Amino acid sequence: MRKIIITGSSGLIGKEVTSYFKKNNEVIECDLSLGHDLNDELFVKDFFKRNKANNLINLFALNHHISEGGGDNLFDISLESFDAYLRVNLTALFSVCREFARNNEIGSIVNFSSTYGCGSPIPSMYVDGEKHIGYGVSKSGVIQLTKHLSTHLAPNIRVNCVSPGGVKFQQDDEFIKRYSEHTPMKRMMNVDELNGLLNFLCSKESSYMTGENVKVDGGWTSW
Repeated sequence: MRKIIITGSSGLIGKEVTSYFKKNNEVIECDLSLGHDLNDELFVKDFFKRNKANNLINLFALNHHISEGGGDNLFDISLESFDAYLRVNLTALFSVCREFARNNEIGSIVNFSSTYGCGSPIPSMYVDGEKHIGYGVSKSGVIQLTKHLSTHLAPNIRVNCVSPGGVKFQQDDEFIKRYSEHTPMKRMMNVDELNGLLNFLCSKESSYMTGENVKVDGGWTSW
């Protein structure tokens, strides 16, 4: 039986992925809601020293979808808020990946970027405020972090990345319509549509695959 650590297990995708893998695997959850602070380097070191696993799926992230009161306008955002995205989505992620690799001789890591790590958001998509620039910049960095780690941790530990498009979840009808009109598949993603890919990336079937960024976005980035 595979042992899989899932960070961000209480999030939208995290809940679905955790439920899916628990059916046939031993899952170790790591989440802020459980008192796990991945910004705390000492905690990360201790957690991965105590919890060995075959696979690591990193779903934790800072992601404020829409600004409130226009505060996320490019010229109004604070450097502190920009730095917060880098601290959580990149620095903490590097720490987590490094400690997993330090404590496991073989394995597979799957990081999560975003379509907004592959290209800029469309401003008109968010009528109530702009997507925070820190999110896209940090998620772009996740792709490069994945590539760097894949070359330095091979051949014993594989590192890949998934860049999903927008997941349908309680958005208003107008947003879903705008998003779907721009997407070649004419809809948003269902939350369970990543399970098969993640199972593949955590299995022997992907044993020769590392350093890749797999886009699952309904064709969003193909325009």
